[in-house]
Formats: sequence, C-alpha cells, structure tokens
Amino acid sequence: MLRFFLWCFKKLANKWVVTYRWEMIAIFIVFAITGSVAGKLAGPFTELIGLKKDTVAGWIYWTARIVLIFPIYQVLLVCFGWLFGQFKFFWSFEKKMLKRMGLGFLIP
Repeated sequence: MLRFFLWCFKKLANKWVVTYRWEMIAIFIVFAITGSVAGKLAGPFTELIGLKKDTVAGWIYWTARIVLIFPIYQVLLVCFGWLFGQFKFFWSFEKKMLKRMGLGFLIP
C-alpha cells in the first residue's frame, strides 16, 4: 500500500509543479476539507431556498443539493487553498477546470 501511495505522489508531483512534498500533502488536505465542507453546507443552503427533504420529491431535493455543491466547492477550494498557503496552485487549478467545463467566461 505504501508503495502505491509513493507511486501516486511521484505521478502527481510531475503533473502538479510543487517544490516540497509538504505542499503536496497540503493540497490533498485542502481537497479533503473542501469536499467535506461543501457537502455539509449544501444541506442548509437547500433548505434556505425552500427545498426540504420532507416537502419535495427526493430526486428534486438531491439534484438541487448536488447542483448547489458545485459553486460552494469552487469558492471554498480557493479559500481553503489560501488558508493552507496554496492559493496560486488552486487559483490556476480553478481557472483550468472552469475553462474545461466551458465556464471560462466567469474568470476575470
């Protein structure tokens, strides 16, 4: 298992230009925290717009919640990246991802 993780580190180190291994670990931590927090925040936002699990069909609720996770995740990714000292990496990652999704017009 350790050999697999070291292989993954080496592959990603070639793809993501980082100077130190701790930067790679910080990037993984940011991805983990951002995903968890975005998933948690989507529930209250869904209720805020009036979609409660008990009052609407399940497919509407879960579709809306998943759609809400996307913008929350994008904002939090850059914010947590900044907190962990990796703003430059996550800002370029964000721009590249939005361009690939056809949403490059959102980037100033």
